[in-house]
Amino acid sequence: KMSSLCLCPQRLADTAEDADLYHEYNASLQFDYFNALLVNTMDEEGNFIELGGEFPLEENEHFNKLSVNTLMSDIQVPTNVYNKDPDILNGVYMSEALNDVFIGNFQKDPTLTWQYFGSSTGFFRLYPGIKWTPDSNGVVSFDCRNRNWYIQAATSPKDIVIVVDVSGSMKGLKMTIAKHTINTILDTLGENDFVNVIAYTDYVRYVEPCFKGTLVQADLDNREHFKLLVEELHVKGEAKVKKAMKESFRILADVTNGQGSLCNQAIMLITDGAMEDFQSVFEEFNWPDKKVRVFTYLIGRDMTFSENVKWIACNNKGYYTHISTLADVQENVMEYLHVLSRPMVINHDHDIIWTEAYMDSILILLLMTSVAMPVFSKKKETLSHGILLGVVGTDIPLLEVMKLAPRYKLGAHGYAFLITNNGYILAHPDLRPLVSPSESSYSLNHSNICSSR
Repeated sequence: KMSSLCLCPQRLADTAEDADLYHEYNASLQFDYFNALLVNTMDEEGNFIELGGEFPLEENEHFNKLSVNTLMSDIQVPTNVYNKDPDILNGVYMSEALNDVFIGNFQKDPTLTWQYFGSSTGFFRLYPGIKWTPDSNGVVSFDCRNRNWYIQAATSPKDIVIVVDVSGSMKGLKMTIAKHTINTILDTLGENDFVNVIAYTDYVRYVEPCFKGTLVQADLDNREHFKLLVEELHVKGEAKVKKAMKESFRILADVTNGQGSLCNQAIMLITDGAMEDFQSVFEEFNWPDKKVRVFTYLIGRDMTFSENVKWIACNNKGYYTHISTLADVQENVMEYLHVLSRPMVINHDHDIIWTEAYMDSILILLLMTSVAMPVFSKKKETLSHGILLGVVGTDIPLLEVMKLAPRYKLGAHGYAFLITNNGYILAHPDLRPLVSPSESSYSLNHSNICSSR
């Protein structure tokens, strides 16, 4: 039974990689797919709108009487992603091959719930297909690339120091964009990662003084704590980036005794580019090995100092990006994940990950775990570049996993518990909700389990 749970994402990953291998990218591709937000929607004349179409939905007991289509998957695209972008259309067309595998997996193991493919371009193929409901403002904010199962499967654990310029030149919209950039970076971190946030002008200060000189686990509580403190940042003074970079390198160099991931290390520099001489810092702390990657985010429309910011990233195995509006933040932040995933992609490390347990927001009162696996490009021309296509996964009720250890086999005083390869407690006799099912997030005994997927 356990091997069959692992085979489901394996079959999906193999199918997606083969489909991409034989798909030739077409920049002018025209393809009508079922957009989960638009299915079964008609215009004033009674015709199905573009990307809508007739998509049969029926109530299904296995999915808590939700109306689903067990014969087909459909596509969710966040509002900030253009649903007819050539990259989206090619990816959706290529991933049509997953439909038969979704159905086959469900027929082989009807205990499965959701199966899916999250693309690195931003679309989310979900089986069984559903009608997606936007929020009260008509916005679809769900981005599969921000979800725990995607991040954990796509990258190795990482130590991150976020360094933000709060000098006088960062006032107004620049600071608003900078704060949103920090929050978005924090959203890409999970419990395998470690983080700290430093603000600088002509001196360096930690946004949380209690975390001075160290890294903390990027669990939900710490991420939300950082977000609250970042919101209180105010601009003043003159930017002196050298001191902040030195402090960041010292933190990462001192990570020992389990205080960090001991894997990828990176500094995220968020600035409008106004800075003094900085090359000597990298000569002293990071060259020639360049063990720490430096990612730079140039904030605002002014490009005067772009060469400085670009130079830092390019000479420290990082990635430079320019963020001039709030709408640019999401896509530009995601690029760093692609860079960090390349060594794993090139080596084709198809590690299966099991996420922490969570309460499904639709299948209420059912504790779930996600089993996910990365999907890589196998095309010869891209092998050396390390192209991550996305992540496949399936959601499994913990009750089904625990059936592998029936109580009558455990002895009078025995009990079963389950720990994932990531160190998460998936199941334990005392693992039970502490709040009512109507709450949007859950806290569970013996674990750092929070919020629904």
